[in-house]
Amino acid sequence: MKPPIGVSTFERLEALVANDALYELADAVPTPDPTAGGRPRMYPVYMWLLYDALLSVWGSARRVEAELSHPVVWNQLRRLIADKFPDQPDRWLPAKPMRRWHYLYGRSTWLTDPAVFAQLHDTHRRCAIDQARTLGLLDPDGPGSWTRPELSRMLYADGKVVMPLFRAKPDTRILNKTTGELRTPRFEADAGLHFEGTGETAWGLKFVLVAVRTTDRHGRIILDTDWVPSPGGEATTALDSIGRIAAEAPGLQGVIYDGALRGVHHQRLLRDLGLLPINKVTAAQGTGPNRKKANKERVEKSTFVEQRTITTPDGTERTIDLFARAGAIGILTIADTGEKLFTELPRIRTSRKADKVGTFRWYNHHRLPDHLGGGVIVVRLHGNDEDRVRKFNRTENVRAIPPSDPAFRALYARRNDAESINRAFDDTLWLRRAHTVGADRQRLNLLTYALAVNALALHRHRRTSSDPPLPLAA
Repeated sequence: MKPPIGVSTFERLEALVANDALYELADAVPTPDPTAGGRPRMYPVYMWLLYDALLSVWGSARRVEAELSHPVVWNQLRRLIADKFPDQPDRWLPAKPMRRWHYLYGRSTWLTDPAVFAQLHDTHRRCAIDQARTLGLLDPDGPGSWTRPELSRMLYADGKVVMPLFRAKPDTRILNKTTGELRTPRFEADAGLHFEGTGETAWGLKFVLVAVRTTDRHGRIILDTDWVPSPGGEATTALDSIGRIAAEAPGLQGVIYDGALRGVHHQRLLRDLGLLPINKVTAAQGTGPNRKKANKERVEKSTFVEQRTITTPDGTERTIDLFARAGAIGILTIADTGEKLFTELPRIRTSRKADKVGTFRWYNHHRLPDHLGGGVIVVRLHGNDEDRVRKFNRTENVRAIPPSDPAFRALYARRNDAESINRAFDDTLWLRRAHTVGADRQRLNLLTYALAVNALALHRHRRTSSDPPLPLAA
């Protein structure tokens, strides 16, 4: 039976309990030595993580406590756990509902401990990659090529600024007009001023979310989340996250991102990770938040790439100048009127070659126009020492699949889903403000949000698919 489009809170609870990743994460939390003394844990460790994940279902820790305290909800949760682990009574829940202070202790003492969270972070990424494989994503033997990448083997990512719980900035001071006292209100110490892709600014903590998805409505898997510790560091954080995923997902073909990725980041993706970056070249003018108000038309960047000597079919050698416009390779000619005309060279295929040292070389094969013989010319996509000598940032100006290419539109459209992830996360926040204070706690909130998203995708997949899952990545 086809599931309803909407998702009830009970279904989200069922999906979380059915998600094996919840218990793998719990197993990554150390167990204290019982001989050292201290009160034993009243609830299994997975309840701390489940409680945090339910923040994205019910909006706040107090609301989660209220919902779990209801006999219908708590008894349903106990039954789900008992059905999942019929032979493991140590995982069963007691009759008394878990309270908020149990969760706060587990979160503050264990889950946000740097060493423990590092384990949770790695475990979540590994589980999420395996879950993506279960849904048919990131399949090394799947469809697609370097010339025509397959969406099911493409990551997409974006930065997300989370509004702090407190409005005050570190330098905010409040004057009590009665007593004359000057005090500092509570503020988010880890927040910073970040720049959005439109050029607008946002105050808060910035995170990067990396995902893949199927064509199903709820087929999204968030593979990794990470905090951007300093303003302007989004691309570096994203590349580190993508690098970790690429090391564990051999079926990965490329990354879809916005203009935060510049030439240096493209070079790392191409040369070091062997992945195709899909994004647009920054325009020469006509971008930013006030572009429409100022009625500025977008003007694409046009740059000289290199000079090449070709041999025409009649044996004549000709020298041509190759230019890049909006990332596309072409030839620039001067019309009788003096106007510069750009003729794009159609892309035939894209090739990748592996070096013995573990790096990669990338090339585009283009078709020359008929008046130049209609042959094929090969253009290098990655930068090298020759480019550095002439101070030419090739990866900033040349794209393997430029926006004018027929394959670009379908690939880049997936970036809209990154905005959808950001909006969906906003909708889980009370008044669109962070659940907690501090980067450590918010990183945990985002990780368990990803856990809930992935759990729903798996839950819906199991209910609608009768196909056997792909084998998990080794």
